[in-house]
Amino acid sequence: MARTRSAEPPVGRLTVLYDDRCPLCVHLRQWLGGQRQLVPLDLVPAGSPEARHRFPGLDHAATLDEITVVGDGGQVYRGTSAWIVCLWALAEHRPRAHWLTTPAGRPFARATVLAAAKIRSVTTEPCTSAGAACRLPDSVGGSPG
Repeated sequence: MARTRSAEPPVGRLTVLYDDRCPLCVHLRQWLGGQRQLVPLDLVPAGSPEARHRFPGLDHAATLDEITVVGDGGQVYRGTSAWIVCLWALAEHRPRAHWLTTPAGRPFARATVLAAAKIRSVTTEPCTSAGAACRLPDSVGGSPG
């Protein structure tokens, strides 16, 4: 029997938008970059000129609040789903990513993301002033090296 193709295009590359002012986020960026990738990951500072150039239609203020991953087919993953898709892209962690999408694994994934958010909140300067979203200076950007 022939397989039916999904309407959604396959993911060939992912762009991870991370907060480059957050020590935890920078650590995770370095960790992701050091892993064997089944799907290539581009690691780009959220809100940077590069991110704005690559994804002009994206809500960049939201990407500063929550991890966002964008697939090369236009897929957008946020929060827990973004963390799971990052793990799915890694050779050693793909089986764990599949488990995290199950009813048993999803609460664990959500708890991990909440714990990371709590750590981030105590290690990163607040990004709001009078309710306005934080804006990165135009000099921040480019591919982290």
